[in-house]
Amino acid sequence: MKYRKFGNTGVDISVLGFGAMRLPTCGEGEEWHVDEDKAIPMIHKAFDLGVNYIDTAHFYCKGESEIVVGKALKGYRDKVYLSTKIPTWDVKETSDYYRLLVEQLRKLDVDYIDFYHFHALNKKNFNDTVLKLKLIDEAEKAKSEGLIKHISFSFHDKAGVMKEIIDTGAFESVLCQYNLLDKSNEESIAYAARKGLGTVIMGPVGGGRLAYPSELFIDKIGESAKSSSELALRFVISNSNVSCALSGMGTIEMVRQNCEAASRDSKLADAERNSIDKMLAETKELANLYCTGCSYCIPCPKGIKIPDVFQTMIYHRVYKLTEYAREKYKEYGKLEHMGTSPEECVNCGKCLDKCPQKINIPVRLKEISRELSV
Repeated sequence: MKYRKFGNTGVDISVLGFGAMRLPTCGEGEEWHVDEDKAIPMIHKAFDLGVNYIDTAHFYCKGESEIVVGKALKGYRDKVYLSTKIPTWDVKETSDYYRLLVEQLRKLDVDYIDFYHFHALNKKNFNDTVLKLKLIDEAEKAKSEGLIKHISFSFHDKAGVMKEIIDTGAFESVLCQYNLLDKSNEESIAYAARKGLGTVIMGPVGGGRLAYPSELFIDKIGESAKSSSELALRFVISNSNVSCALSGMGTIEMVRQNCEAASRDSKLADAERNSIDKMLAETKELANLYCTGCSYCIPCPKGIKIPDVFQTMIYHRVYKLTEYAREKYKEYGKLEHMGTSPEECVNCGKCLDKCPQKINIPVRLKEISRELSV
């Protein structure tokens, strides 16, 4: 396992971290729960192979993740850095900080948390919750009492906002999104590193999208990688400003594969990185021909989430993630948050005048249905 300096924290962190958001589960309905018989041995395997950073959160796995992670830490606590997050949206008054921290310490069954994050910070909740309720003062107090070791934040907003939060000087590490499909935080990650923050990456495999095979990534730019997911992981950790990439591993075999990739020299060759940069520029231009995601076309009278459906087409036609796109397409009309199936389009034409690119949306929706509903 390769290790890196974690900003100015004094910690050496494994370049691969264990993300405990999607642990193996079993049962349905009220019988649903994390399958500890699978999850704990899997976590232990990661620890035994050199992973020394595990990340969980208050609500992961319907609140069970912290409990299972706490059990998995037994016998490993002095070898592994524990990261979890306070649910910022549940903080309504200053005293909630300590109430939630104590609850999480109890669930994890530990005396302290190494990296305690303000969860999912954006400009609004940073100003309206963290600053307004003086929660940084609470975090400093908890740190002085030994309940947490380092003050951190996870980030979900436009890249420039990350710099504003970093510039408060309150934080020692940041957790943010960065992958082959989304490089928007790249400059801010470099800024964080210059400011001495440790940087951990969530979604290095694009939320699972890059775990699917893609001829674009492997055949054209990833000659030294065995799979799209390996290339995606190596892309992230080859960035010297990244301290650690979290992987939500679901099987022991996945743990072995990722640890193997993180244990050798994972730096991409210059030719590969140049190919990636060129490919991303080309695909961005091509993707915009399908849809820029401006959302002027919605709401659709039939409830079709047109920009989301077009993004699915982009995964298929541009990134060659066809298997993923077909799995995604199946969810339209079945999951409420996904909206109505594109097949419900009645060609009313209300979206046509709204599209600044003059895309023939009804025709495109029919094309998407033909290509992905198989």
